[in-house]
Amino acid sequence: MDFTVHPTDPHTNAAHSRLARIALARQRLMRDGQAATPGWVAPWVERSWQRCLNSGLQPASAVQFSQVSAPLLRYTLEANHSLIAAAQPMLQNLARAIVNTRYFAILTNADGVVVDACGAIDHADPRAHLITRVGTDLSERSMGTTAIGTTLAELQPVWLHRGEHFFDQTSAYSCAGAPLLGPDGACVGMLDVTGVDAQERPELKHLVMQSASKIENALLTAQPHALLLRLNWPGNALGSDADGLLCLDAEGWITGANPVARQMVPGLAAPGQAPIHVSEVFGMSFEPLFDAAKRPGKPIELPLWSGLRLQAQAISRADEAHTLQAGSRAAPALALREVEAVMIRKAVEEARGNVGQAARALGISRATLYRKLGQKPA
Repeated sequence: MDFTVHPTDPHTNAAHSRLARIALARQRLMRDGQAATPGWVAPWVERSWQRCLNSGLQPASAVQFSQVSAPLLRYTLEANHSLIAAAQPMLQNLARAIVNTRYFAILTNADGVVVDACGAIDHADPRAHLITRVGTDLSERSMGTTAIGTTLAELQPVWLHRGEHFFDQTSAYSCAGAPLLGPDGACVGMLDVTGVDAQERPELKHLVMQSASKIENALLTAQPHALLLRLNWPGNALGSDADGLLCLDAEGWITGANPVARQMVPGLAAPGQAPIHVSEVFGMSFEPLFDAAKRPGKPIELPLWSGLRLQAQAISRADEAHTLQAGSRAAPALALREVEAVMIRKAVEEARGNVGQAARALGISRATLYRKLGQKPA
């Protein structure tokens, strides 16, 4: 790699300085066993490097880009059907936003296994092809420090550039990632944007965070519920991605919340805990909330037990399809057969048109794959 500095080009100087600091930080930690100088790399990068070293990984080792077995892949896709369905419209929008940047989007489950990918993926380049195959294990234990593994380990949005990746072999990547939290607050996966030999674009972290928030909201509203509460502080307009969302059943039990609501409303159930009744978090009974849903255009004020107050819009399940959410109508969930079609298309693309290879990757026969493709065997 050419690190020649051109004094008249401030962008070249900045890029060179950034890569030089990363290289020095790697040397201090990986060769000398010393902590990097503060500011050379992000704290989460250094923590991930240390975890990789502690697990016995070595930066110069070859990366396997391993895939899970066909039976495990089938189970993974079935178990993550709701995530794939909720994410697909957002992935398409994300792909349009980054189409001219040499970046592409990857969706993984909570274990870091790829369940979908979208965008301008150059399958002729193994560095892009290998990490976008459905079923590839991109976890930290498999791929070392990447946005995927670091996001899932730290449960926070991250940005990594070139040598911030643990393995020498993965230093061509630049990537942003954000965790995806389900209605119960547990991590269900992560959203990643990766480029190969691409210009550093840390602003992509914001784009990924915004897209992740939309996926989380879609996951929440796809769950069974009777009432949706949009929440915000007084003085803020309701109806944007900045809203907290709470879902209630017909008896007023909270069935799910998005991360924004969990920041606004104390006392919501953590993953694995018993459901909380809405009267336990707001100083009022649940019946007026359902009454308010009959007047969805009129916000109401909700008193928290702390003395603070929130404004809310109550929307009945029947009215949600007609309610404007985040500037556009909520995307409908995909049917299982549509998700299956997406997986088949990706398998054929990844096999570069080799139907037999695609069928083996999916764990089905050639005849079944041809039938699902609506084609006759050659």
